[in-house]
Amino acid sequence: MRHPSCLFRAIACLAVLALPLSLFIAPASAQDTPAPAGPAIEIGDAVIADAEIRSRIQTIFREIDGLGGIRVSVSSGVVRLTGQVEEAALAQRAEDLVNRVAGVVAIDNQLTEQTEVTERLKPVIGRFENRLRQTLDYLPLLMVAGLVWLMIGLLGWFVTTRTQPWSWLTPNAFIADLLRQTVWLGFLMLGALVALDILGATAVLGTVLGAVGIIGLAIGFAVKDTVENYIASILLSVRQPFQPRDFIALEGMEGFVIRLTSRATILMDVDGNHIRIPNATVFKATIINYTRNPERRFSFELGIDADSALHEALTICHDTLECLDFVLAKPEPGAWIERVGDSNVLIGVSGWINQTETDYVKARSEAIRTVKTALEAAGFALPEPIYRLRFDPASQLGQLAGTDTAAGPETQTGRKPRTGPKALTGSKPAARPIPLRPAATETGPADQVTDTAVDQAVLKKVDDERKEQPEADLLSGNGEDELGVRPVA
Repeated sequence: MRHPSCLFRAIACLAVLALPLSLFIAPASAQDTPAPAGPAIEIGDAVIADAEIRSRIQTIFREIDGLGGIRVSVSSGVVRLTGQVEEAALAQRAEDLVNRVAGVVAIDNQLTEQTEVTERLKPVIGRFENRLRQTLDYLPLLMVAGLVWLMIGLLGWFVTTRTQPWSWLTPNAFIADLLRQTVWLGFLMLGALVALDILGATAVLGTVLGAVGIIGLAIGFAVKDTVENYIASILLSVRQPFQPRDFIALEGMEGFVIRLTSRATILMDVDGNHIRIPNATVFKATIINYTRNPERRFSFELGIDADSALHEALTICHDTLECLDFVLAKPEPGAWIERVGDSNVLIGVSGWINQTETDYVKARSEAIRTVKTALEAAGFALPEPIYRLRFDPASQLGQLAGTDTAAGPETQTGRKPRTGPKALTGSKPAARPIPLRPAATETGPADQVTDTAVDQAVLKKVDDERKEQPEADLLSGNGEDELGVRPVA
């Protein structure tokens, strides 16, 4: 027989092992117990009579449009719905209402959807009539809201069409017009907000603004280049990097400025052709404005014989330009040795003109003609490239036969070959003096100067183009640009 203490210890161990098992088994058994499917079914005196349930349901259905034609039968708390409804949503709504009636045990929904066209159109026509009736009821209020919006819009139009204070705020006409449009748009939005507040529909404004923002973002991506050109036109109209009739060069193109529009800059080249450049390109391009400074320098090169007296040639070039009426005395003309060529010396010549009175191309052309004539009249030759031929004797050619002649006769014999009848190779600039050529003769007097006045043909075309659409130009034309007032020659 075992000791009682040993038995007590065995029972305690079993209890300790059974405790965790009970923790797992108890919840599992609790979860296996099914929950009631709905409210408890009453029995005894608490049961509601079927006739009372049926009467209650029919009374509710008669008060709701579209449910009055449903047939209701109740047996032992089970409600059966039969008949047709105009929409499937009405069948679900009838079932939800029956489910809320006390005493209903179950629902047998046998409702079908109406398929006859006339019956299906009845609810649509009914809704349309209701909305039309509501609109007519709201019509006086809508007229008041629209009148308030119109009055605020007219007030904005009156304010923005005045000259002041817009001209005082900005001297640029384009920026002033843009500011007017922005303010008028603000007045219109204010009128819309007040009108919606009168109608009690201010919540719609947030939805509308959100939709407008999304649409604006999509349109912005679609017309990115157009928006970029428009913004560039605003910046160009503020900066004014050039003026109408200015002769400029940008992106490898040259021409006179006709106008600056909201999308492009229009030029006319010297041949009378129109050049249209997007403003985004103009804003980012390097612009050379030849007209801003009326004084402009022209330069050219002339080659004279290498054996000439260079200081005398430089003096003749300088004095010849100085005597021309269209060449300015200050800054004075210049003449310098540019470089030594193969058979001549290149002399650089430059002079300054006033572009408002003298045409650049004509002046440069006349200066070249006059300086060239003066140099030739003074006995200076303007040589072409000159080459020297070397001949070797026939006997020496026989001695060199069969040997490597790649190094030339000079490396084989150690001395220069004598002049012979047959040319071997090579060409070098001439080393001996070249006799001066006689001066070229002009058809007229040497001191006669051709017309160098500004060519007005293209400028007249530019002025005619500007007169056609004067309001389309964003340039001010007041003689000032981003650098300030222009200098006068």
